Amino acid sequence: MNTGFAVVIGLDVGKTAHHACALDPEGNKLFDKPLPQDETKLRELFTQLQNHGEVLLVVDQPNTIGALPIAVARDTGCTVAYLPGLAMRKAADLYPGRSKTDARDAFIIADTARTMPHTLRQVDRDSEVLSALKVLAGFDEDLAHETTRALNRIRSLLTQIHPALERVFAGGKLSTGLVLDLLEKFGGPTGLRSAGRRKVLRFARAHSRRDPETLVEQIFTALSEQTVIVPATAAVELVIPRVAGQVKELKEQRATVAHEVEGMLEDFPLASVLMSMPGIGIKTAAQILLAIGDGSAFESASHLAAYAGIAPVTRRSGTSIRGEFPARSGNKRLKNALFYSAWVASNHDPISKAYYDRKRAEGKRHNAAVICLARRRCNVIYAMLRDGTYYQPPTTAPTPEPTALAA
Repeated sequence: MNTGFAVVIGLDVGKTAHHACALDPEGNKLFDKPLPQDETKLRELFTQLQNHGEVLLVVDQPNTIGALPIAVARDTGCTVAYLPGLAMRKAADLYPGRSKTDARDAFIIADTARTMPHTLRQVDRDSEVLSALKVLAGFDEDLAHETTRALNRIRSLLTQIHPALERVFAGGKLSTGLVLDLLEKFGGPTGLRSAGRRKVLRFARAHSRRDPETLVEQIFTALSEQTVIVPATAAVELVIPRVAGQVKELKEQRATVAHEVEGMLEDFPLASVLMSMPGIGIKTAAQILLAIGDGSAFESASHLAAYAGIAPVTRRSGTSIRGEFPARSGNKRLKNALFYSAWVASNHDPISKAYYDRKRAEGKRHNAAVICLARRRCNVIYAMLRDGTYYQPPTTAPTPEPTALAA
């Protein structure tokens, strides 16, 4: 991040009004007042401060309520950056006092950006695709949470009235289309038992591509294990079909969002670059792009790995503490995307599988071996984004890879 700014503005964003604190290179305050969430007022301040020279605007929330100040700042020619919440909380401990006010927060943002520019992160580039992806990714995450909550509700209801039947739908089986169709159609144990094995099997065959006979047999075996009717069973069987229908609708919405994301990324060059690498699909590519953009904010692949939390942290103190330990910080979404893509590659890509197997043979556990692979792939991803080139399998003996530890 360039440190040669004449003015650094720290903006503690709010719903109806922000608080802005502007500092010069020596730390003198040029502005320290509330600032309405209004384009005219924002533009007036940014333009006025540009009389001193180049202006850097730093926000603590680049999305939602912080979107308008960022757009106006860019439109007036200001540089924009983002101070992550964790970095700000750590920096706040360096300042006297424990009060929590908008004015203090704005000053801490500005002063941290002035004195410790390495803590800043770039806000999404002027890319409509990345901005739209962030909105859709947030919506998809909300849908995923709602889906999980609804599935847990179904599981809780089945456990309440018929534990044996709930055990048939263990793991991810409950979220499959066939099981949801059965629960929506027949409700629960009473409805399934009343319909009979033959009718349920006929319905299942009409709603499944695979032969559902094994699942139906398991269902009716479980139904035979309980003869007593638990109180409130009738009420539960009224609720289960509705919740199952909600899950189906949520899954359809997620599929629609995935299709929209895929359509947006079709014409986005870096998406196809990322997806040329084994193990990276449309959703993983979107998560990586949302986290790092084109990667230009990182000086090296090691910097990117440290930001993702897949690089080990060295700890040394005298002679008693010496070694490298797993990083507990980093961008969790980026780390998950890199870890997941490495795990998929270790199962389907021969080169990645050979590397994973070698790490396992060295005595590393599964997570440690996948993290090592993710760290190795991070170098390749960084180079691909930097050069805009597609993935090419290595044709020569690989160079010694950087070490990494499991999280």
